[in-house]
Amino acid sequence: MGEDLGVATAGALNDHIMAGRGEELVRLNEALHEKKIAQIADNIFHQREQIRVILIAGPSSSGKTTFAQRLSIQLRVNGMQPISISLDDYFVDREHTPRDEQGQLDFEALEAIDLKLFNEQLAAIIQGKKVDLPSYNFKLGKREYLGRTVQIGPEQPIIIEGIHGLNERLTASIPRDRKYKIYISALTSLNIDRHNRIPTTDVRVLRRIVRDSQFRGHDAATTLRMWPLVRRGEEKNIFPFQEDADIMFNSALVYELAILKQYAEPLLQEIDSSVPEFVTANRLLKFLGGFVPLKDVEIPCTSILKEFVGGSCLVPEHS
Repeated sequence: MGEDLGVATAGALNDHIMAGRGEELVRLNEALHEKKIAQIADNIFHQREQIRVILIAGPSSSGKTTFAQRLSIQLRVNGMQPISISLDDYFVDREHTPRDEQGQLDFEALEAIDLKLFNEQLAAIIQGKKVDLPSYNFKLGKREYLGRTVQIGPEQPIIIEGIHGLNERLTASIPRDRKYKIYISALTSLNIDRHNRIPTTDVRVLRRIVRDSQFRGHDAATTLRMWPLVRRGEEKNIFPFQEDADIMFNSALVYELAILKQYAEPLLQEIDSSVPEFVTANRLLKFLGGFVPLKDVEIPCTSILKEFVGGSCLVPEHS
């Protein structure tokens, strides 16, 4: 992506910004994202008589929620009327949630979802039956039924976004050829220089630090402390299944580190040298020091980046 836009290294990005071409870069990069999402929607449209379920999965902070919303819009442009179902509403009651090796509740385990109920309802929806959907009460740790019903026509696809989307066990009741699986990840194409790549994990953890501070009340030290657990869950639940995807979407934005820098640096600077997370924070600060900030530019409210920095018109800011 970076080479497509003439920006392959951090130095080239800095040159664009200092030359006053930052806003043009934002527009081009966002247009490229939109074009690729539209192409995926077109691909689904051409298989509309066969595809009934669209599954979107990817690691933490890859922008799954915004992508799902933008894909839904593009499908509507093609005359389709997709509906979305939240996997969160199919969590088992909290007392039945599996535990990890440390004895902690493992909400990311596939078994944290009521697979039997989910598959029964998914199959019924596809058959055109009217289904009473559950809603999960996170305060009580129980499913409730609040009168939410759904009934769809034969050409209405169902969009399901969640970490287990690529795992066949999640949707075992639906034949594989009726499903379209999308893997989304933030695979940055930007290099530090001609010989050193920017680790994708660094970009994702910076996205998460900013989002956790903006919307979840977590400081940067807390996010960094939890990151190894997040990564462990990805290694177990996401990465082993990525080869089963029908297509991959790269959510990285070549300009995003010049934006994230302004949000992340103050948060990382707050981490005290007495805590273990200081070492990682210091490394990330040195890394961000190599980028010129991109200021006073308008980022579209539909941008995947807005899911993390705020101002999204597609994703609720409490998500």
